[in-house]
Amino acid sequence: MSDALQCVEVQTNASPTATVILLHGLGADGYDFVPVVRELESHGAPAARYVFPHAPTMPVTINGGYVMRAWYDILAGADTSAISASIGRQEDAAGI
Repeated sequence: MSDALQCVEVQTNASPTATVILLHGLGADGYDFVPVVRELESHGAPAARYVFPHAPTMPVTINGGYVMRAWYDILAGADTSAISASIGRQEDAAGI
């Protein structure tokens, strides 16, 4: 069994000279970055291989335990008014 993450890969040339890896935000997935490739190409970006991994799904504490794509749990309480005061003190160190 492989622990490799599922991902979207886009290669703009048969011989890319660079690899770009972008990680999406909470609740999103790698497909959200696919339109960025065309935009970068239109601005003259070199031939590249783009890798957009999908985070695993897990319950996210700050969202009431809702299962969604996340790189780590956000442990601050669901009361968003308290987020700025507490998020730095309640990180998921093991998950990160």
